[in-house]
Amino acid sequence: MQVAEGRAPVLIKIHPQDNVAIVASDGGLPAGTLLPDGLRLAEAVPQGHKVALADLAEGDAVVRYNVVVGYAARFLPRGSWVNERVTTMPAARSLRELPVGTRAEPLPPLEGYTFQGFRNADGTVGTRNILAISTTVQCVQGVVEHAVARIRQELLPAYPNVDDVVGLAHTYGCGVAIDAPGASIPIRTLRNLGRNPNFGGASMVVSLGCEKLQPDRLLAPDAIPIRAGEGMGADGVETIVLQDEALVGFEAMVERMMRTAQGHLRKLDARRRETCPVSDLTVGVQCGGSDAFSGLTANPAVGFATDLLVRAGGTVMFSETTEVRDGIDQLTARAATPEVAAALVREMAWYDDYLQRGLADRSANTSPGNKKGGLSNIVEKAMGSIVKSGSSPIHGVLSPGERLTRKGLIFAATPASDFICGTLQLAAGMNLHVFTTGRGTPYGLAQVPVIKVATRSALARRWHDLMDVDAGVIASGQASIEEVGWELFRLMLDVASGRKQTCAERLKLHNALALFNPGPVT
Repeated sequence: MQVAEGRAPVLIKIHPQDNVAIVASDGGLPAGTLLPDGLRLAEAVPQGHKVALADLAEGDAVVRYNVVVGYAARFLPRGSWVNERVTTMPAARSLRELPVGTRAEPLPPLEGYTFQGFRNADGTVGTRNILAISTTVQCVQGVVEHAVARIRQELLPAYPNVDDVVGLAHTYGCGVAIDAPGASIPIRTLRNLGRNPNFGGASMVVSLGCEKLQPDRLLAPDAIPIRAGEGMGADGVETIVLQDEALVGFEAMVERMMRTAQGHLRKLDARRRETCPVSDLTVGVQCGGSDAFSGLTANPAVGFATDLLVRAGGTVMFSETTEVRDGIDQLTARAATPEVAAALVREMAWYDDYLQRGLADRSANTSPGNKKGGLSNIVEKAMGSIVKSGSSPIHGVLSPGERLTRKGLIFAATPASDFICGTLQLAAGMNLHVFTTGRGTPYGLAQVPVIKVATRSALARRWHDLMDVDAGVIASGQASIEEVGWELFRLMLDVASGRKQTCAERLKLHNALALFNPGPVT
C-alpha cells in the first residue's frame, strides 16, 4: 500500500500496477488540489472515491488491487474522478480452468493462546451461556416473545451464570412448499440454529401443532422429540405444543414454557467457564455497509486476525457468495484439496443459477451506500471483501444451513444479505462474530457476541458507542494492518472469555434472524 503524504494521507494506492488510487482525506478533496507527486485533481473527489493516476482512453482497464475492476466508459484524463457512472463492469470470471491449490501452503502454528469458555457435551464450546427456545413456525412467535420477557424478568435473576434467554423467531414453518427442493435449506438452518454452541445443548422447542414443519422434521435425525412434562432422555428435545388440549388459555401456554425453561436454567446455571484452546473458537467474519476503505483497513486487519486464529487451530468462516464470486480464482488457488476447489465452484455455480432464475445477476449486490462510499461495482467490492479470509489454505466448504464438521478456514456459502449471512453462520456453529462496516451498520445478534470494526476513524468517532475497533488508524498511518490485526485477535479472546462485552452486548442491540428460503411460498 502506497500513501501520498501531506499533513495527512491524501491518496492511497494499493498495488504498484494500479492506475487509480482513492482519496483518504476526510471530506474529500476539491478540484485543483495539487498532490505531492505533481498530480492535480481535475474535479472534486469525495472521500473513498477513485482518482485516475493516468489518462484512460475509452475501453481502458481500471486497475485496483492489481485487478481489473472496470473499464473506462469514456476518456478519463489523469486526475479525474473514477466512479460507477463513467465505468463499465467486467464480465464474471469463468468457473472453468481455475488454478487449484497453487497457493495452499499452510502457515506456521501459533501456540500459547487460550480463552475461557463453556464446554458442551458434544465437544463444542460456548462463548456465552444462553437458553434458546427454538420454534417450528412463525405462528408461535408472539407467545414465545411474551414468555421470554417473563422468563428474563421473573426467572433469570435467580440464575446468575446464565447470560440470557432468547427465542429463535423466524418467518417459516407453514404457508410454504415444505417438500420443494429449496426447503431443505431453511429446515436444516433451523435445526442447526438450535444446536449452536452458545446454547449449551439445553434444547427447548415450541410448536403450534398444525404447521407443515412438524417437530420431528425440524429436529436433528438422531433427536427424539418429547412433549413437555414427559421428561427428557439423553437424546431428547423437550417440545411444547400450544394446541395441546391440556393447555387451556394463553396463560397456561406461558406457564408451561416458564416451567420448562426453569429446568433448563438450573442445568445451565451449574456450568462454569474453563480454560479452552483457541482451537475451540469458531469465528464468523462478515462485512456490511462496505465502502472503499473496507478493503484497505478493516477487512485486511480481519484477514490478519483470521490467519492468527487458523494458525492457533481455530475455525474461521468467511461467506457472502456474490462478494467472493469475482475472486473465485483466488479461492481455488488456496483450496487445500481438489475436492475443496470443486466445492467452491459448485457453490458459485449454484448461486449463479439461483440469481439467473430470479432474472438478476451479481451486479444487484452493490447498494447505493456502497457506491456513495466509493465502490463502483461488485468486482471492486469483492476484491475488498475477500481479504477478510486472510491467506490460509481453505479447508472446507459449507452449503447454506449446514453445520461445521471440521476446523480451519471454511467458506460458508451464504447470500451477502447481512442478517441471512449471520443466521447461516450461527447455524453452522459460530460462537463469535466479527462484522466490518464503512458506511455504518448498527448490527447485533442476541445469540452470539458481535465485534464491530469501523473502516474509517470518522465513523468510529461518530459512532463511538457502536464500534469496537477503529481500523481507520491504518489509513491515517497511526497503526499497521498487523497491529490492528493483533488488537482484534486479543479482543476476540477477551470477548470470548466474557472478560469484555461488545458495544452491541452492552446496548442489547439485537437484530432479527433471517432465513434463506429459495423455495416457493404457497
